[in-house]
Amino acid sequence: MLLGACAPKIYEAKDYDKANANAVLSLIQDLYKIESYCRDENFTPEQIKNHRHEHAPTRIKQFAKHINRNVAHQKVLPKSPFGKAIAYTLTRWQKLCVYTTDGILQIDNNLIENAIRPVALGRKNYLFAGSHERAQDAAMLYSLFATCRLHNINPEHWLTYLLEKINSTKKENLHLLLPQNYVANFKQQ
Repeated sequence: MLLGACAPKIYEAKDYDKANANAVLSLIQDLYKIESYCRDENFTPEQIKNHRHEHAPTRIKQFAKHINRNVAHQKVLPKSPFGKAIAYTLTRWQKLCVYTTDGILQIDNNLIENAIRPVALGRKNYLFAGSHERAQDAAMLYSLFATCRLHNINPEHWLTYLLEKINSTKKENLHLLLPQNYVANFKQQ
């Protein structure tokens, strides 16, 4: 569960309670600014974790305080759109904050959603893969190509590299041929 999953629910509740929704969305936006800074500075996962530990807790506490204040003072009707958004957020609070514990974790799953969008759009076409095994093969290739795109790697270049190296690579080192390891391994040669 990621923080990005709560923002749309709160945004949708703006029509019901604009002031509260905007206050919460502003705090979420501040958390995204922290992430944006880390990306702009090309931080390593360890640097991201440290930067989050330094800057995110204050915003997260303000976020929790604002939500809890609304619930405690019964300022929001539980069945209202904003009340439902708050309930959704509170029941997932622990999971929402997990991203701050590891620099590899993302604040949302937008990268994954964007990567799988082509697969979702072509879902009906994949019914005609020929067999379950071929469908699994296609799914694996889509996953690998999506990983290439995620790491700004040309899938054709990576596949050429893979086919050239796979027969001479020991079984325990096959993971080094995965797209996320391609750039580092390719530069070493």
